[in-house]
Amino acid sequence: MEKTGEIDMAKPICAVVGIGPQNGASLARRFAAEGYAIALLSRKTEYSEKLAAEIGSARAFACDVTDPSAVETAFAAVRAEMGEIDVLVYNAGSGSWGNIEELSAEDFEQSWRINSMGAFLVSKQVIPSMKEKKSGSIIFIGATASLRGRPFTTAFAPAKASQRSLAQAMAKHLWPCGIHVSLIIVDGGIKTPDANANVEAPEKLDPDDIATTAYFLSQQPKSAWSFEVDVRPSQESW
Repeated sequence: MEKTGEIDMAKPICAVVGIGPQNGASLARRFAAEGYAIALLSRKTEYSEKLAAEIGSARAFACDVTDPSAVETAFAAVRAEMGEIDVLVYNAGSGSWGNIEELSAEDFEQSWRINSMGAFLVSKQVIPSMKEKKSGSIIFIGATASLRGRPFTTAFAPAKASQRSLAQAMAKHLWPCGIHVSLIIVDGGIKTPDANANVEAPEKLDPDDIATTAYFLSQQPKSAWSFEVDVRPSQESW
């Protein structure tokens, strides 16, 4: 893990699991801008270390979400170096693409491990302290594939459907404890950072805007919590 400077222990902690130049980076930057210290968790840390240095009040931790011992080790390090987590955003997601004749059992299982089992493992790391405080937010970054299967999403759709069911079961169990569990259904392609970053792409989702939705969910008053919010660009056919 990379230490990028002192962490202000008075700041609330947001852990973003799954760091890349699109959703992961935007989520981290948005919560940092709102006064959070950020724990960046990803299987490889080359990019997340650079992002931590950019943000300042952030640290990068190696975490393979498919490995229970790696998850336990990573979150123990976060707690030791930064404190207990107030907001968890699960952005880790990956899929093998193809129909049932093209995919292997290993492809199918790996998609489930990243999208669903990983979400299960990391959630268990933050629930005890959130229950003790009677507050906290767990946000899953989901996908429309959780609602429908297509030939090329034979592995991805069942994994995301499992993640959605997990999130719903957690919400019904944890909301009465003061823990807001929610899910963002992402429907559409994500705008990628490039030299033309300022050019509008109405057919793509802007990851900064997805991050705005995530932050909004983390701040909802208890009298009007949302479980599932879908986001899609204005040009998306749905």
